[in-house]
Amino acid sequence: QVQLVESGGGLVQPGGSLGLSCAASVSDHMYSFNNMGWYRQAPGKQRELVAVFRWNNNTDYGYSVKGRFTISKADAADTVHLQMHNLKPEDTAVYYCKAVYEYGFGLAMYDYWGKGTLVSVSS
Repeated sequence: QVQLVESGGGLVQPGGSLGLSCAASVSDHMYSFNNMGWYRQAPGKQRELVAVFRWNNNTDYGYSVKGRFTISKADAADTVHLQMHNLKPEDTAVYYCKAVYEYGFGLAMYDYWGKGTLVSVSS
């Protein structure tokens, strides 16, 4: 099984910076990392991709955060960090960590979600 622990978030003024982290705890050696990232959901809106870090070190970003947010992964752990700069009020949302793990060398792929953490951008 895989469990995700999120940290970070909170209230920040427009133009400010904030960081989020997500750490995976894997209890079965048959699971291997595929990708991990962040999604967000604002009130009344659909959940959308923020950033993802893939097994081959490639990254993808949502259009609205490109150039402002950076995702990285710790070398020796299944932990990703999202550094957010130049935050805007429209970045206000609940941010969810999502991890995808491969089981048994391609037998299956499983999605895991964190509980979410609130990021509020307001003056």
